[in-house]
Amino acid sequence: MLQRIVSRLGHDTVEPGADTERTMGFGNTIMVWLAANMVVTTLLTGTLFVPGIPYLQAILIILLGTLLGVGALALVGCIGTRTGLPTMVLTRASFGIRGGTFPALLNLAVLMGWSWVQALLAGIAVNSAVESLTGFSNVVLFTVLCQGLVVLLALFGHQGIERVEPFIAVVMIGLALFVFYTAFSAFGFGEFASIPADPSTGMTAAIAFDVVVATAISWTVLSADFNRNATSQIGGIGGTVIGYTASTSVAMTLGVTAAAYAQLQGGAAQGFDAAVLVENFGIPAAIVVFLSVMATNTLVVYGMIMSYLNLRPQSGFLGPALVIGLISILGATWQGVLNYFLDFLLLIGTFFVPVFAIMLADYYVLRRGEYSVQDVLERRGGRYWFTGGFNLPAWTAYVVGAGLALYWTRISPLSFGATVPVFALTFVLYLVLRFAADRAKGTAAETDRVPG
Repeated sequence: MLQRIVSRLGHDTVEPGADTERTMGFGNTIMVWLAANMVVTTLLTGTLFVPGIPYLQAILIILLGTLLGVGALALVGCIGTRTGLPTMVLTRASFGIRGGTFPALLNLAVLMGWSWVQALLAGIAVNSAVESLTGFSNVVLFTVLCQGLVVLLALFGHQGIERVEPFIAVVMIGLALFVFYTAFSAFGFGEFASIPADPSTGMTAAIAFDVVVATAISWTVLSADFNRNATSQIGGIGGTVIGYTASTSVAMTLGVTAAAYAQLQGGAAQGFDAAVLVENFGIPAAIVVFLSVMATNTLVVYGMIMSYLNLRPQSGFLGPALVIGLISILGATWQGVLNYFLDFLLLIGTFFVPVFAIMLADYYVLRRGEYSVQDVLERRGGRYWFTGGFNLPAWTAYVVGAGLALYWTRISPLSFGATVPVFALTFVLYLVLRFAADRAKGTAAETDRVPG
């Protein structure tokens, strides 16, 4: 019996799988990405927008930011479909075989932070529901139980995840509709739309837009990890756009509506608090939070395992999965992590927007949609070795892009947000530097051939 269970656990590697491993059809891709971002953190991110900006403006910003951000998500995912490689392995082609180590380490840290935040929010929501029914309260216990179940699901690899995600997605949509029904049964749409903006909260349209786009960028780190299993490029791109756009729009709008609902009931702005959702909407809200974390954190833990296997491909799947899972469980008990969530989202934008700008410029413009999978997987040498294992033009563009992102978000914020300008500037700068480097190399080669 035990041997049968072990045989069904994940055996995923960073190398391209056989055609039989490509199990994500169009519908399944939609469901995976629908479940992915229909998560409590996305929902609670929406609660931060109101009353800082008007209700209708918040919904428009959510839609526009999502449509813009999902473009990068789908295009990076398409590289995974074409090559069969996970996201962090693909960074070797654009940053160099050794240079790809940094994005993988950064991704491990970022995803670990995501897992802690989401597991803790699930623990808080479940604890609030149980306390209202029984009087028993223990946030740490419920957090550990929630994340423990997540780790168990992640152990079954991408095929196990693909089987579970569609069911969770359907249940979450039904529960979300119930919460919308509760809110709009109590107050008319016009009452939500008439809530005045409160600039004193510090939330502006530019910040909200940046946060929405940064949310898509935060998911791009996993896009190729899953879309490399898509059965077709069109299905992978279409499923990603539909699933992610729907989940993010619904989840964030649900958060905006929940915050506005609390305001209309006479409450003050509650901030990033899962317990408030349960207090306002009851047990269905707790179930939404719990299931959303099951769906999303399973993908997050899987992504951490893939990032680690990029660094240590000989480690196998199960051992790293257990260790990473244990760390994610223990870290989730740190309740202070919630105080840093918004800064954490903006940090993702700061460090990862330039990464994906460079990856997309390198693959779709410079390489014209072609990577040598064999050379990407080399540990030393090959066409992506560049200079000592580092692509210097890429790293120069990255440092400039990350510096601008940090300056324009923390020191001198732009009125229209930093994410789009940083992406565009990094994209163009990398192309200019790479063309200049290739031209200089070609000129030097020609000079060497001229007789003295």
